[in-house]
Amino acid sequence: MVAVSAPVVKVMVAVPGVAVLLVTAGRWLNSVALVSAADQEHRDNELYELRHLLEDNHTAVTKWKTDTREKAKWERYMRCDGSPDPAVQRQINTYISRWRDDPEVNITLVLKECNLALQLIEELEGLLRDVREPAEVQQYQETILCLQELIYSKHHLTTEEILNRASSNCDIETGNMQIVVKDDNMTLCLWANVKKNPSFKGFHFEEVGLSFDLPTQLAVSDIAVRILHTRYDHLSLLARMVHLRAQTSSHRSLAGGEEVPLQIDSPEQGEARSQSGVKEGRESSTQHQETDEEVFSVGGSEGRKSAVSVLSVRSSGQKPPGDQESKMQMMDGVSGSDSCESVQVVDLLQYTPLGGVFYWDVFRLPPQAKKVKGWEIRQILDTGLEVFPYPIEQSRIQRSAPGNLEDSGALTCPPVGVSMPLPDSVLFLETPHVARWDTAGKQWRTDGITDLSYEASEARISFKMDSFHACVLMQDTYANLPFQSWELRPLGRDSALFTVNAALINVSITIQGNQCMLKSEQEKGLTHVLGKWMSGPALQSAMLNAGINIFVNEYTDKYVSSYGKDPLTEHAAYEQMALFSSACAFSWSQWNSKCGAEHLVMQACEHHGPAPVPKDSWRLYLLGAQRSLKLKIREKSEVFSPAFYPGSKFHSTFIHMLQEDMSADGVAKTTESHYLFVDTVQSLLCATRPLMYS
Repeated sequence: MVAVSAPVVKVMVAVPGVAVLLVTAGRWLNSVALVSAADQEHRDNELYELRHLLEDNHTAVTKWKTDTREKAKWERYMRCDGSPDPAVQRQINTYISRWRDDPEVNITLVLKECNLALQLIEELEGLLRDVREPAEVQQYQETILCLQELIYSKHHLTTEEILNRASSNCDIETGNMQIVVKDDNMTLCLWANVKKNPSFKGFHFEEVGLSFDLPTQLAVSDIAVRILHTRYDHLSLLARMVHLRAQTSSHRSLAGGEEVPLQIDSPEQGEARSQSGVKEGRESSTQHQETDEEVFSVGGSEGRKSAVSVLSVRSSGQKPPGDQESKMQMMDGVSGSDSCESVQVVDLLQYTPLGGVFYWDVFRLPPQAKKVKGWEIRQILDTGLEVFPYPIEQSRIQRSAPGNLEDSGALTCPPVGVSMPLPDSVLFLETPHVARWDTAGKQWRTDGITDLSYEASEARISFKMDSFHACVLMQDTYANLPFQSWELRPLGRDSALFTVNAALINVSITIQGNQCMLKSEQEKGLTHVLGKWMSGPALQSAMLNAGINIFVNEYTDKYVSSYGKDPLTEHAAYEQMALFSSACAFSWSQWNSKCGAEHLVMQACEHHGPAPVPKDSWRLYLLGAQRSLKLKIREKSEVFSPAFYPGSKFHSTFIHMLQEDMSADGVAKTTESHYLFVDTVQSLLCATRPLMYS
């Protein structure tokens, strides 16, 4: 026993420091555990506080939106202006039936009714944002389709009525009839070739700036030319629906719910339902008469994704389809109308139609009335308004052409020249692209458009078409991305200024409560938007329609290079920036591109009042999924370093990191921010994603 125990005692006695070391190590481990527990508790407290703030705001915003929708429903129910409630199927069906059977063809009265139908379509598109049931989605879409069919049907009927009396409304100087009718939503120009002068070259509607040139074959034919400019665009929405159907077998609900199968009528089905009485000519020459029965609206579904869903989109690694070949690959399966290699289909994910649709049509001039012995005799056709086929078949030209025309050899069908001013409600930052509508393929195409001429000083564009088509002007959707810089700074209580220096234009958005106002040094094309208070979604829609797109969507990273930041970290940053936007300023930093995909870097500081932020007030902050810290480097440092600022601490949230350098008054202001202001700022940040695309 002694022999065995002696070595143990000897060790304890000979090396007494070991026992002391073991005791010290144990105490150190206990202290580390206590520190770790304290850090974890501190982290949990910060996260809990942030979560509590976000949940309170979310609950308040959700309640406000619900109450607002209920109030709007009640106000719509109590409206006594004679218009149907589009949410009540019985009322809207009765309205459609009565309007369809209404024989009224007076252009003034018809346009008034068309404007009401457009308002109903707008209301239906608003309802589509909130519905979740597939049956309701389909019901609203079918109603929109019926209303659009009726609008175009009524346009045809009024056009036919005017052309029936063309000879009695001829201009004394030209011997032909020309008329212009316009309102807030459309412009109608009609020219009837009553005189059939072979030397006629074209006509300019001076009142609206639209003009066309006619080939000789048409100048000697019984035709009428119609230019219809609708300031709304239903064809592009149809093309987007077809494009989505080509990529997927079903279409996701506009409300973000379950998927709803698309039901798009074929031209034959639409024509059978139409009451317009328009008889189609050759398939290659048919224009929007056929599409009138096809068009329906999806209500701008691309712009209605929630901020969370937008932030959840990650880069797929696909290369931007910058050349025409890749665009064609994306549209493969859609352009079934023409297998020719020259087909050039527009990618509506990359290009945005602006300014509405210009329909260029040529019709057969209806038989004109003749006066015989005091009686007016007119031949009544049961075919309705007929499309005049152009290009004309060679044999028909030879049979109908006068002798001198045959001798001259002018038997070809040259292109049709058109010229038009740019819409005054759109700002084109680059030379506009021109596309024409492919009826059979339900898509926009650029082939068949030649001799394009753009006069920027006069805001006018001219080109030639192989036939008469519906045309649209387009602009690169992402021309303003990526941003050069951005800044968000407070102006006062529940007020802030968001400035974006984009690639082609600089804009500022003033936020006051839940209202926004656009400011820009560029006024041309934006007078109807600048200086007007509106909600965030309304402003975004107005800017997109005006050609000022600084917003992103789920397809942006396919066409624009980004930093590939973690979407959850990015979204958390926008949430916290919005919470403190009443007392703190935030700005772009060059180091955001150097810190890696898992981190974000921005400039921030406490700021009060409308004055600009002093340059020496900015500090750099590094944000990550687990912690945030203040950096030692400055914006003008030569190299990036993740070293933290001496004396600062790590924090689990960005707002607690900011509080470390804020005054008591500044922190108090953040707690007084209205939930609608916070929600508006957050929505704007999520819609533009400046930390990803700048």
